[in-house]
Amino acid sequence: MFGGLAFLLRGNMCVGIWKTALIVRMLPADASALLAEPHVRPFDVTGRPMRGWLLVEPDGVEEDRQLAAWIERALDFVGTLPAK
Repeated sequence: MFGGLAFLLRGNMCVGIWKTALIVRMLPADASALLAEPHVRPFDVTGRPMRGWLLVEPDGVEEDRQLAAWIERALDFVGTLPAK
């Protein structure tokens, strides 16, 4: 997906890798608030940022606990979506 590796939950993309960054799917309102965190930017590979998607640069997932926290956030949202 998006030219990278993606992990799905019940058919919905949850997290993935694009180039060297982690792609994370969130509730759009939560994603907007999380843009203030270090090493986080909108997921924009086409010139149009995707609502509810974030890129977390490598420094933001350097430690296992950081990566686990981002995955948990994504799972919390994607787990609410209907299965595809």
